[in-house]
Amino acid sequence: MFNIFKKVLGKTNDAIKDVAPQKRKNIPKDEFEDILLEADVNYDLVERLLETLPENINRIQAFNSLISVFQYTADFKHSDDKPFVEMIIGVNGAGKTTTISKLANRYKKEGKKVILGAGDTFRAAAIEQLTRWAAKLDIPIVATQQGHDPSAVVYDTIESAIAKNFDHVIIDTAGRLHTQVNLSEELKKMIRVAGKAKEGTPHRKMLVLDGTQGSSSINQAKAFNEMIGIDGIIITKLDGTAKGGSVLSIADELKMPIFYIGTGEQPDDLITFKANDYINTILDEIFI
Repeated sequence: MFNIFKKVLGKTNDAIKDVAPQKRKNIPKDEFEDILLEADVNYDLVERLLETLPENINRIQAFNSLISVFQYTADFKHSDDKPFVEMIIGVNGAGKTTTISKLANRYKKEGKKVILGAGDTFRAAAIEQLTRWAAKLDIPIVATQQGHDPSAVVYDTIESAIAKNFDHVIIDTAGRLHTQVNLSEELKKMIRVAGKAKEGTPHRKMLVLDGTQGSSSINQAKAFNEMIGIDGIIITKLDGTAKGGSVLSIADELKMPIFYIGTGEQPDDLITFKANDYINTILDEIFI
């Protein structure tokens, strides 16, 4: 796990080395501040993290300060209900479709039966991309034509999953329509229709955030949360950015469970997020 996090945070750690080229047992407070800002931790959060720290900081003190960001009650919304229905939300370009394929692959490797629903009917490319992934992974998919009602896809996917005794349903959604109002109303309708197909669904509404957007992705998350209520987060593309510290800002601002981190483009490139491992990987670059 540590090696994987080291790979994911490679560019972030390279940026840290520019600020603190030598590892030490203690570092000055102002240098720790520069490191956190360089890694794209929100300024206000950096100031709060530094408040209780001494002028010279050791690794244990740094760890305790950073891990405090994750000390909120996170409802991971697990359920034994079958099929377990997840709706994947996010703006276009965040890596939503690839993330769906990774989730599906993960469940399949656990021996679960998975079905996909191509609910982003706003873009023909989204339907085609998800259909290609489904074929590659040998996973069934319910898909329709561009412009068709996405709620019909939701209903048909859940109905099919119930009839064929599937364990997991993963539904894609549109990332952008002509206006935010359109998107909001469409997502709300999809959620209502899911509940009609099977009461209590979707069990989880997962938001995919692009790690290269850094702290600016927080505004996206807040907008989606206001629209429909988000249950958890998956962060993608962290391996392609020096903004790895933004995970701290995201956790602090949103107080939501971070489920997974995308680590690349392949179906296996998805790891469970563990706050301890994440923080230790960063601190390994700073302290002896």
